Amino acid sequence: MNNLLSLSKGILSLSFLLLLLLLLLNLLYASNAAFNVPTIPFSKGFDPLFGDSNLIRSSDDRSLGLVLNQYTGSGFKSSDLYNHGFFSARIKLPSEYTAGVVVAFYTTNGDIFEKTHDELDFEFLGNIRGKRWRFQTNVYGNGSTSRGREERYYLWFDPSREYHRYSILWTNKTVIFYIDEVPIREIVRSAAMAGDYPSKPMSLYATIWDASDWATSGGKYKVNYKYAPFVAEFTDFSLHGCAVDPIQEVLSGSCSPNDDQIESADYATVTPGRRAAMMKFRRKFMYYSYCYDTLRYSIPPPECVIDPLEREQFKDTGRLKFEGRRRRHSKRRNQLVSSKRNYGGQDQN
Repeated sequence: MNNLLSLSKGILSLSFLLLLLLLLLNLLYASNAAFNVPTIPFSKGFDPLFGDSNLIRSSDDRSLGLVLNQYTGSGFKSSDLYNHGFFSARIKLPSEYTAGVVVAFYTTNGDIFEKTHDELDFEFLGNIRGKRWRFQTNVYGNGSTSRGREERYYLWFDPSREYHRYSILWTNKTVIFYIDEVPIREIVRSAAMAGDYPSKPMSLYATIWDASDWATSGGKYKVNYKYAPFVAEFTDFSLHGCAVDPIQEVLSGSCSPNDDQIESADYATVTPGRRAAMMKFRRKFMYYSYCYDTLRYSIPPPECVIDPLEREQFKDTGRLKFEGRRRRHSKRRNQLVSSKRNYGGQDQN
């Protein structure tokens, strides 16, 4: 009888462990499951921006290459402006030595509202072979360029080997940056942000250009055109939003039904699994945050959510507390260079 009871308890314990494992697997799957987003041909949603001869379109109009050579960079933009939306593409970055080469994927209305523009951006900051890729995200509202909200990170993969999906979700309530299906940054709108929250219609842009003066190690490593042409490849374009006239939309609420649809989509919800993935990413791969840069902001901007575990990793410059293996002069240099001058630590090591 005792043996039978022990066997029953063992079976129940095993069943519980299997159930727990199944729940964990479902949670992991939910955080990484692919978004079901419709894609469009390039010509159905975009126009060349500059460097037309350096735009390489595929025969099926589903993919496009942006080229930087010694003569010019290149870029494209969406044909319409959107009042909120989900903007996404799968991107493969240039390979080999790409120091000084910036690839940007962003929304803005700077060509219309020059002094009060809004912007949400991914910027990939070039790379030296053998080093981890670095990139940054930023948020501007109503021309708030003096109150930059940039964060910088390492990628956990080589973005030049295969395509990865990069997405920006912008609603009336929140902004979320995604890499594949992992949210890496979330900005929740608050009344205290006031006009600093992007609120005017924006277009989607993608560009490749020479940023030798700042992009890689603060400008230490320049573009070397011996490795040109540099090609950033884009495919699976997604524009899910309400196309508007930028002037009329100021007076109109015609996008409300579309906003409701976007806010109810799968990608608009940061599930517990996705939030855990986001926290893991930020603690492991973020190396600068304006929220922890007390030299720039003695009081963190209102949208900042201070994570005590994250906070312990950063100095008052908003940069990581590097280990002693870093070059000895780096610490002194970081202390001497103001955060306003280095734009959130652009003097990368």
